[in-house]
Amino acid sequence: MPKRTAAVLASLVLTGALVNCGGGEHRGGGITVWTEENLPDRMAAQRAILADFTRKTGVRVNLVGIAEDQFSQIVTSAAAAGDLPDVIGALPLASVRELEAAGLLDRETPDAVVTALGRDTFSARALELVTSGGRLLAVPSDAWAQLILYRSDLYKQAGLAPPDTYERLQAAASRLDRGELAGITLAVAPRDTFTAQSFEHVALANGCELIDGAGRVALDSPACVRAFRFYADLARKYSVPGKQDVDSTRATYFAGRAACTIWSSFILDELAGLRRDALPSCPRCRSDPMFLAANTGVVTALKGPDARRPAQYGEIVSWAVTREADTKAARAFVSYMMSDGYVRWFGMAPEGKVPVRKGFEEAWKRAPTGVDAKRPLADLYPESVLDALMASPDTFSRWGIPQGQGRLVGAMMGELPVPRALSALVAGTLTPEQAAAQAQRDVETVKRGLRE
Repeated sequence: MPKRTAAVLASLVLTGALVNCGGGEHRGGGITVWTEENLPDRMAAQRAILADFTRKTGVRVNLVGIAEDQFSQIVTSAAAAGDLPDVIGALPLASVRELEAAGLLDRETPDAVVTALGRDTFSARALELVTSGGRLLAVPSDAWAQLILYRSDLYKQAGLAPPDTYERLQAAASRLDRGELAGITLAVAPRDTFTAQSFEHVALANGCELIDGAGRVALDSPACVRAFRFYADLARKYSVPGKQDVDSTRATYFAGRAACTIWSSFILDELAGLRRDALPSCPRCRSDPMFLAANTGVVTALKGPDARRPAQYGEIVSWAVTREADTKAARAFVSYMMSDGYVRWFGMAPEGKVPVRKGFEEAWKRAPTGVDAKRPLADLYPESVLDALMASPDTFSRWGIPQGQGRLVGAMMGELPVPRALSALVAGTLTPEQAAAQAQRDVETVKRGLRE
């Protein structure tokens, strides 16, 4: 038996003991769990998992769906009323840091859960991103990855290497930009969070950080100026004209009118024709709905000339236990969701819920993905693509999160100062240096506002 598999099986046995001991005395006879997986089908799937948890432990769970964009307001009101839930699920990194800043987290239970499950069965980078002051803030559960998707058939015909560096990405975009085919399609819409995520992916790849070691906003650094210039050059010279956004970039790639795009792993079921309202429409796709999926390569981490190593934007979501939790029941619950209930948890949307626990690779690859039709990921994509996705959380970087600036990151997604500067740069009204300086000033203003 492989050592990794043995370790995971051993941790599951230990988790079973945790769950059973968690089924003893509990405050009030149950716990309340908030979840940001609040779509109707996912709520139904979670209730089915929780019903099994209750049968096994006797702990009742009141599941409440909440919207991500309402989280700050809802949690602030609940904290003021002394009515926090016991556990919050599918919580993004910025929201975890927001809870930390407000002093609303149980800082003991996450470490107890991860230690019992086996720290070495988790992605080290995922744990690092939810750690502050040497203590875990939450238990990371799964991830979605920002990807560079490229037409592997066109790249092969042109003798081009996968676009895993600035140089290769620009060379391929230039070589393949011809006639009706754009070399790349990039988001530049100033009021779209997708633009922020796409640019952060490219900026991180060049070592551009939001916050420097002294806690200062650092968007005017040389590495960031180069990232602004590189992204804008791609958008101006080789992308589709206009203020492209999350929908139009996907539509352009799906129509076969771009050789490359930057998109999240949530695109993978749509790329395979499993969602009716977002079907590939390229000429070859009409007779072969799988054409694009079969001819799309995936690059996870990208490297710019100023960076020491490749990097990638991605989101880790976690189970957070609050300071008002029934810790015994909460510990049993999170342990269950990361073991006995884990396959069904990430199976709700495997293309966007990549496991951060080792030992679940094959179960993830076999998990059916799709909306209107479902097929296992392993039937849709080659092993190399799936292996790259499974490994991607280990290369995730994020602006501001390691520096404890989760509140700032969350506020920036509301204000969108970087997409505004980037859009003006692409439109030609700012230089790269001016765009970086504008973003710098605007982020500093947002940061000052958090202290007022």
